Amino acid sequence: MSVQEYLDKHMLSRKIEDAVNAAVRAKTSDPVLFISNHMKKAVPSVITKVKARQILDSRGIPTVEVDLTTNKGMFRASAPSGDSSGMYEAVELRDGDKGLYLGNSVNRAVKNVNEKISEALIGMDPTLQSQIDQAMIDLDKTEKKGELGANAILAVPLYKHIADLSGKTNLTLPVPAFTVISGGKHAGNSLAIQEIMILPIGAIRFEEALQMGSETYQHLKVVITEKYGAHGCNIGENGGFAPDISSIKEGLDLVKEAINRTGYNEKIKIAIDVAATDFCIVVAKQLKEVVGDDLLMSNSKRIERAVMNPLATLFFSSSMTLLVQINQIGTVTETIEVVKLAKDAQWGVVTSHRCGETEDSFIADLSVGLATGQIKSGAPCRGEQLAKYNQLLRIEEELGDHAIYAGEDWRQ
Repeated sequence: MSVQEYLDKHMLSRKIEDAVNAAVRAKTSDPVLFISNHMKKAVPSVITKVKARQILDSRGIPTVEVDLTTNKGMFRASAPSGDSSGMYEAVELRDGDKGLYLGNSVNRAVKNVNEKISEALIGMDPTLQSQIDQAMIDLDKTEKKGELGANAILAVPLYKHIADLSGKTNLTLPVPAFTVISGGKHAGNSLAIQEIMILPIGAIRFEEALQMGSETYQHLKVVITEKYGAHGCNIGENGGFAPDISSIKEGLDLVKEAINRTGYNEKIKIAIDVAATDFCIVVAKQLKEVVGDDLLMSNSKRIERAVMNPLATLFFSSSMTLLVQINQIGTVTETIEVVKLAKDAQWGVVTSHRCGETEDSFIADLSVGLATGQIKSGAPCRGEQLAKYNQLLRIEEELGDHAIYAGEDWRQ
């Protein structure tokens, strides 16, 4: 075969000409590199290999990490894990062998990825998210992902792609809900509620919101040390301080004092996670905002039922909020669907981490791509939590003048 025949067979002449024209329009200083990258982008992506392994999450408990290789490179993702699992939540598949990580190993889930899921995905276009998710759902065939395990399905590998999938055009940086005091099952103190959080809704940009959160957190450390000594600054699973207190008011007073010292008084709101699946201490009409977690489980059927519930409509119509934890439902496509359901019902949406986290920053891209308005990813400390907040800094920088911080309008 001659050179010309080869060029004609693969239509290379036209492709090379298009690449050269693009380089000229871009006025690139390195045309060879530009043309190479341009032609690489023109080639459709294809999954060539899927490899899973067992790693440890932020609590030292096993979870699943997956390397997805395409003809354009290798991409890595890992699945988080929650401490509390509701009855409607997608099922994590663990081995149950008490001789391995006290029964928490995930070798069965890893095997499912390396054998069943890998075989189904090789040859597919990784950008066709709904087709990939459907292929994995078809493999499992159970409503709660009990066959393959949600930890196996979710780990298979931002924000612009997710926005395109969901039809969103308003890429919005979320308000971070920083954990500053931990209690309940997440700490070893006597505080019944799970978390006290701060939300910098008065910031102009996410970068400023992160600064406000960090400064308040550091001031709170000093406030607690002054009152309880250095041992009061031990931290819970999500990075919040865990002084030995039992009164919610005492915890709120500590946080208020820290905010006062920053000077951000009017720009920061306080929130609490009471872990209401364990107890109920409030009357519905007293609530300014109700966030559905274990009761809804990011499950479309549960959300539809809540939307149609006349009591929910009566008491919470303007204050209901969905907490989205992607591993509760298991796939990106299903997550997009439940967020749309919540938005259509005029609910707010909060993207949330789990207490068993990894360095994976996917939920940062998810919160921007779906414009959820809020993100809950623990305290402004510890690597697995800062991975999400730092990714949001990068996204804001990349968006430049087009970056919008949700602020006080986060429910919109």
